[in-house]
Amino acid sequence: MWIIVAIIAYFLLALVAVLDKYLLVGPLPNPKLYAFAIGVFGAAAFVLAPWFLEIPSLSIILLGLVAGVIQIFAILALFIGLKRFETSRIIPAIGGFLPIFTIVFTVLLGQASFGGMEILAFVLLVGGSVFVSIERSKFVTLQSVGVALVTAFLFSVFVVASKFVYEAQPFISGLLWIMAGSFFASLFLLLSGELRQEIQNMFRRRGKAKKALSPLVLFLFVFNQVLSALGFVLQNWAIALAPFAYIAFVNALEGVKYVFVLGMATFLSVVFPKIVKEKISAKNIVQKLVAIGFIGIGLVLLAL
Repeated sequence: MWIIVAIIAYFLLALVAVLDKYLLVGPLPNPKLYAFAIGVFGAAAFVLAPWFLEIPSLSIILLGLVAGVIQIFAILALFIGLKRFETSRIIPAIGGFLPIFTIVFTVLLGQASFGGMEILAFVLLVGGSVFVSIERSKFVTLQSVGVALVTAFLFSVFVVASKFVYEAQPFISGLLWIMAGSFFASLFLLLSGELRQEIQNMFRRRGKAKKALSPLVLFLFVFNQVLSALGFVLQNWAIALAPFAYIAFVNALEGVKYVFVLGMATFLSVVFPKIVKEKISAKNIVQKLVAIGFIGIGLVLLAL
């Protein structure tokens, strides 16, 4: 069940990634804006609080709040990486480091032990995730590796901390405590004058500010945040459903998202070549097919 939920989540997050890349390199280039929006949109879930929020122990409350704070700074690090470096450099590195960090944490915490079949499935999923998104003509730099390490480490800590919360709480209640932490962290970002100015420009009338957004861009931004929130909930549900030992595999399934991104980007580059450009060559196709094969075999082994 958790594998299916994770795949659906990564499909939605793939669509979010495609839209994010368009907005980030174009009309909305400030990474802080995205991290802030995710925290604020997440706060909307608190309409469920009267029915689902439970009061656990103080340690679980603090762990949920800390997990939410870490999530926002992990997202901020991700968008900074996407803005500074090419996607083909930063994404494969994060996709490789994240499940490795998570599996190390789960083993060190005494929550996991694996057999040969599970290790093989993990290697295939991680290897496929990296191979499907990397471009051999791009050279990884120390700066991009550094950003990828920090981003993967933060996301891994968030995943492990969230799992502890979900083990002690019903899913929706645990998610609400995590989102509360994300909301407080997003308010902290408002200390940035640059972010406050960008938010003002988003809602000013076009006649008063040259940087004001068109209705279409504003709609795409809001729509993308809604999709992101839904994908985030489903991804966390997969984490809650999976046995503790397998949460690293939820991260390893990130490769499925890259496959979806590849398909969407290729389709859009054919239909809207002026908006999205995706290199399509024989070598490129062979590389992607081999990577998809790795991921497919890894999924079969994991399901078995």
